[in-house]
Amino acid sequence: MKIGKNHDSEAGIQISKGANLILNILFILIAAACVYPLFLVFAVSFTDETSLAFNGYALIPKEFSLSAYTYILKTMNTIVNAYGVSIFVTIVGSIIGLFVMAMYAYPLARDDFKYRGIFNVIIVVTMLFSGGLVPTYMVYVNVLHLKNSLAALILMYLFSAFYVMIIRTFYKTNVSKSLIEAAQIDGAHEFKIFFQIVMPLAKPALATIMMFSMLVYWNDWYGPLLYIEKTNLYNLQYLMYTVQAKIANLAILSRGNVSLQDIPSETARMALAIVAIGPIILAYPFFQRYFEKGITLGATKE
Repeated sequence: MKIGKNHDSEAGIQISKGANLILNILFILIAAACVYPLFLVFAVSFTDETSLAFNGYALIPKEFSLSAYTYILKTMNTIVNAYGVSIFVTIVGSIIGLFVMAMYAYPLARDDFKYRGIFNVIIVVTMLFSGGLVPTYMVYVNVLHLKNSLAALILMYLFSAFYVMIIRTFYKTNVSKSLIEAAQIDGAHEFKIFFQIVMPLAKPALATIMMFSMLVYWNDWYGPLLYIEKTNLYNLQYLMYTVQAKIANLAILSRGNVSLQDIPSETARMALAIVAIGPIILAYPFFQRYFEKGITLGATKE
């Protein structure tokens, strides 16, 4: 009887072929809606500026042109250097930040930590209140002397209270207390428990947070705007910002003196987006399995 009941209950949650087909079509349409803008940006980056002005955006360019890429690649060495800065800051900042946040979240997830409430209040306060731009700038420049230093770009996004709460919640819900107690009985110290037991079990959460941190570092242009003056320390996003500003100023100053196709303003913006988006897209497949595992662990009950 039990077997029959279980079989019936399992059969009851199965969806029909028709419903499965509808869901597949729905998700295909959603995926297409998400991918379409990327293909459109890619197509526009290879479109002639004059043709774009007269014919508008299209997935298939009316007139194919490489003028946008020719324009932005005139300073190839600068772009390669900016790529190096972005990659360095993204990798170093994400790894150090993940380590700091994981370490901070671990004692908060332990019920036997005496000062857990105090440290919880500290991170909550940082979410509600901020020192503001002027005090932060004064500390970075006058106290820490981080002007024209990559350390300023790394330190800006090194710690996030919101990410700490996510990691803490994952620890509490997916790391068994009995497992930690068993390790303590066997004589394992706290660092051994954290690095050899807790962190391997928390891989999905840590990988997700690292991906979020990488996105923040990779898309940062505000940090260099505040703290970087040397062109050899520009990251890719801030270099894009300066190039776009240069294109806009050139278009204004040269209006009426040069033809529109000599200033690939719109197509150059799209080409810059394609140049900048490459590495971060390649990082997604690596973290995808951890995203799926995190969702599965969060939805599974014993």
